[in-house]
Amino acid sequence: MYKYKPKEDDDITLRQRLRELAGQRKRFGSPMLHIMLKRENLVVNHKRTERIYREEGLSLRRKRRRKGAAGIRVVMSSPQKPNERWSMDFVTDSIVTGRRFRALTVIDDYSRECPAIEVDTSLGGARVVSVLRASMEGCGMNA
Repeated sequence: MYKYKPKEDDDITLRQRLRELAGQRKRFGSPMLHIMLKRENLVVNHKRTERIYREEGLSLRRKRRRKGAAGIRVVMSSPQKPNERWSMDFVTDSIVTGRRFRALTVIDDYSRECPAIEVDTSLGGARVVSVLRASMEGCGMNA
């Protein structure tokens, strides 16, 4: 009767060199270490390198990307009188025919009044500036 006899583990030098390279290059994974071992004529098959890499516990931890705060948040003080602070926003909608229009709304943060609403299919920067200047003059502010 013929029985299979497993070959002895001849990966000792390969395992040792793989651990050394992984210690030197901490961010290199299995593919890059395989290339380095191939240059030294220690290994031919990438599957063998990956198997030993896993067995040695050299797998890199996967880092999850963490979203940080955009910047330091500053709490704005509330306005104490009318026309001290305004907020503006663009609102977009469409009519039944599918044509879109935009509305520029300007609101006084203290009194919640709306000094200006400008509606058109397109509102450019120069138009926004002229609407703000006109509403400032209408409220008695210096432009």
